[in-house]
Amino acid sequence: MREGALDAPLSHTGAGVVTPEEAVLGASAPQATTEDKTGWIRTSVTDAEAARMLRGADSGVRPLPHRHGYRTAKRIIDIVVSGAAIAVLLVPGLILSAAICIKSPGAGPLYSQMRVGRVRGNGTYRLFRMWKFRSMVPHADEMLDQLQEANEADGPLFKIKDDPRVIPGIGKFIRKHSIDELPQLLNVFAGQMSLIGPRPALPKEVFQYDERAMQRLRVKPGCGGAWQASTRSDSSFEEMVDLDLDYIERRSLHHDLGLVFGTIRSMLNGKGAY
Repeated sequence: MREGALDAPLSHTGAGVVTPEEAVLGASAPQATTEDKTGWIRTSVTDAEAARMLRGADSGVRPLPHRHGYRTAKRIIDIVVSGAAIAVLLVPGLILSAAICIKSPGAGPLYSQMRVGRVRGNGTYRLFRMWKFRSMVPHADEMLDQLQEANEADGPLFKIKDDPRVIPGIGKFIRKHSIDELPQLLNVFAGQMSLIGPRPALPKEVFQYDERAMQRLRVKPGCGGAWQASTRSDSSFEEMVDLDLDYIERRSLHHDLGLVFGTIRSMLNGKGAY
């Protein structure tokens, strides 16, 4: 059992819980929703629509304000490590970019998505553009509606082990070993992400968060973390939230270092990634 500020009720639709959808939409026209087998409410709102509605809205949570020494030291480490990694990986990144362009003609090697970061001091949502190496065919996001019935993840997440949108060969390889995530070192260097933290969620996912899941937004998101260092995509959404909230309570430079090595180990063995 958890104590303190992170101990929020595990409820998706319970009375008294103001979800992002309720906070943003208020008394506006209802959106089309369906309930999945785990009890989560799915919405027809797209990422673009969710981002537009979340921007400037009050999340109902506030960033964790304490531990300034830890946060300062962590930011210095983020800058030094990400800067060095960008320099070392520049040439391999260019080679990989060329290979992606060959395998997927007409598409750029880099791909970006709008993600939700740590909430601002006043509780409003902070959105930023997160970068990846392209591992899927162009316009993959537009194919989501056609694939919803094949979704193998629970909660707000969307995952398919044999996703037909993945570029054959190189796309599957870089996803398995999380090489597609390496451009996020640019986000780390810019201060939008950290090396270690909860994974940044899509606006549509946050739009469906319950009160407990919203606690993930109280710290800066990371490239790696407790979820990536353990079961990765094989875990349920609730297990991911459990791991993230446990990390938030235990976070320290020593714990972060352990998760860095755990994330690298997961990248090398490729288990649980798809």
